[in-house]
Amino acid sequence: LTYDQFQSLTYMQIKGTGLANTCPIIDGGSDNPKDIKPGTYSMYKFCMEPTSFKVQEESMQRGAPSFFSDTKLLTRLTYTLDEMEGKFVVGSDGSLRVTEEEGLDFAAVTVQMPGGERVPFLFTVKELDLKGKVDGNLEGSFLVPSYRGSTFLDPKGRGGSTGYNVVQGVQADAENEEFKNEKTTESGTGKAVFSIAKVDPSTGGVAGVFETVSPSDTDLGAKEARDVKTNGIWY
Repeated sequence: LTYDQFQSLTYMQIKGTGLANTCPIIDGGSDNPKDIKPGTYSMYKFCMEPTSFKVQEESMQRGAPSFFSDTKLLTRLTYTLDEMEGKFVVGSDGSLRVTEEEGLDFAAVTVQMPGGERVPFLFTVKELDLKGKVDGNLEGSFLVPSYRGSTFLDPKGRGGSTGYNVVQGVQADAENEEFKNEKTTESGTGKAVFSIAKVDPSTGGVAGVFETVSPSDTDLGAKEARDVKTNGIWY
């Protein structure tokens, strides 16, 4: 649906259909991104709709490189980022910089790998900063906050800023136990590649495709993060 078509729908028409988890599309418009006139624009209604999630997996063959494996979505249809705002700066030389400042810019997602392992992660583009050419790829990075906050307690009552450090009576000294006892809520960094596929100069609408790679949840530092590749469309 286009943005105007979305605006014409009532809550009851959208409820239960899954439309709330989709981004608008541009019907018509231009396929030439250079139709965007140079200038500094305020970006509103920035929306990102994933179409696939893949998780990095080590190859079973010795010496073979790791690869991204297809996954099955376990959480509900609440993974689209929407209502984000930022800046859209087009230079006279065809350069483009896109920055995200605020909005619904993160969503908790859990996927299941072919072997059954479940991988929770934050799909996010907090503080996204992209640079490139209007008619080429835009590349940049973004912040990936900790999946859990410092007040979250694990099943043994251990947390980052609250709870018992150890509740088994004896301080653990093994490295793997220390790994679980010392909680960390450090943020990570993700990478993104965007491109523009369609523009509508009359309304200021821009749409395209994206790919992000970001670290998964570490269970407050208890396990190594996996890289999660997300592909989708944006508006």
